[in-house]
Amino acid sequence: MNKYEAMIIFPESLKEEALDGALDRVVAEIEKVGGKVEAKTRIGRRSFARPMNKHTGGQYMVVTFQLAGGKIDALRGRLKLNEEIFRVQIVRAPEVAAPAAT
Repeated sequence: MNKYEAMIIFPESLKEEALDGALDRVVAEIEKVGGKVEAKTRIGRRSFARPMNKHTGGQYMVVTFQLAGGKIDALRGRLKLNEEIFRVQIVRAPEVAAPAAT
């Protein structure tokens, strides 16, 4: 299983309790395709450099998870269907090198 990070942008208009529910649904989608969520980090509200689809900003989240490489396309497809998500980008998490013994 590979380690991935998903940067998810939710609409700025989403209320706090709705945001928690939307994040729980994203975690459920990851688990449905066989992934294991390691961490969820709220980045907060950010403005876009330029308006996109009449939106000027969003609420950013980073979800770190493990998933088999062959299932990442299935996850992307499932997340595209979620109307609560404005944008999502999934990248492979950088490998953390162990410190060398001296």
